[in-house]
Amino acid sequence: MEIVLLGTGSPIPDPNRAGPATLLKVGVVEHVLVDAGRGCIMRMAAAGSIPGSLSGVLVTHLHSDHVTDLSDVISTHWIMSQEPTPLRIFGPVGIAEFIDHTMAALAPDIGYRMAHHEDLTWEPIIEVVELEPGDRFEVGTSSVSVHRTAHEPAEPAIGYRLEHGHYVVALAGDTIPCDGVDEMCVDADAYVQTVIRSDLVQQIPNQRFNDILDHHSSVIDAAQTAARNSVGRLVLTHMVPAPQPEQYPEWVALAAEHFDGEIIIGDDLTVIDLVERD
Repeated sequence: MEIVLLGTGSPIPDPNRAGPATLLKVGVVEHVLVDAGRGCIMRMAAAGSIPGSLSGVLVTHLHSDHVTDLSDVISTHWIMSQEPTPLRIFGPVGIAEFIDHTMAALAPDIGYRMAHHEDLTWEPIIEVVELEPGDRFEVGTSSVSVHRTAHEPAEPAIGYRLEHGHYVVALAGDTIPCDGVDEMCVDADAYVQTVIRSDLVQQIPNQRFNDILDHHSSVIDAAQTAARNSVGRLVLTHMVPAPQPEQYPEWVALAAEHFDGEIIIGDDLTVIDLVERD
C-alpha cells in the first residue's frame, strides 16, 4: 500500500503545491482519492493514476479547498470511460447536495460532448453516499470506518480509517484534536494530518488568517495525537504557512518533541510505501 501526497497546499495559492488531496494506492489499479483540491487530476497523472482507477472518492468536509476539483474528477472519469462506469463518492451529510449543484454546473459541457461524440451515449454516473460517524463500508478491497472530526463551523466533518490486510491508514482532514480523531488513529500504520504552525500564524497581523487557529491541528497537536494513539508514522500535509524544503527539519523537530515515531513531511507527490517501510 502506498500513500501519495498529491496536494500539500492550502487555500493560499502556491505554484509548487496543489490543493489538499491524498491518493491511496492498493496494488496497481485500486486507487482511493481523499479530497480533491485544486490540481488533483494533474497530480494524479504525475503519480501514475487516472480517474478510471478510482475505487472511490472520500471527502472529509465541504470547504472549497478540499472539493474545488471534484468537478474535474467527475468530468475526466466520464470522458475517459469507454462504457458506462459509476464513480463512487463518499462524504459527510451535504455531499449529495454539493454533487447535485456540481452536476448542474456541468450540464452544458455534458450536453456539448454527448452531441459531438456518437459513442458517448450516457451521462456521468455518480453514486453518492452520505456518511455519519460510526458507519463502515467497503471501497475496493479495503474496509473503511467513519469518524467524527472537529472543524466547526464546517460541520459535519469526518475522517476515515482505511484497513487493507494488516495495514491501517488514518486520514483526518482538517480538525482539532478530538475523541473521533483518537478513535480513528489507534495503532494506525500511518496517520495523515493537515497541520498549521500556530506559532508562525500568530505572528501574522491579519485577523482572518489568525481565525484558522480555531479549527486546525497544529504540528504539536498532530504529534501528540500520534503519540497518544501509538501511531507508526505521522504524515504532515496541508501545511500553513507552507514551508520551504530547507525548513522541513524545523517542522519535523517540533513534532519530534512529542512523538518518537517516523515523521514525514514533503512536497507534492511524496510517496510513503508502507510495505517498504515495514
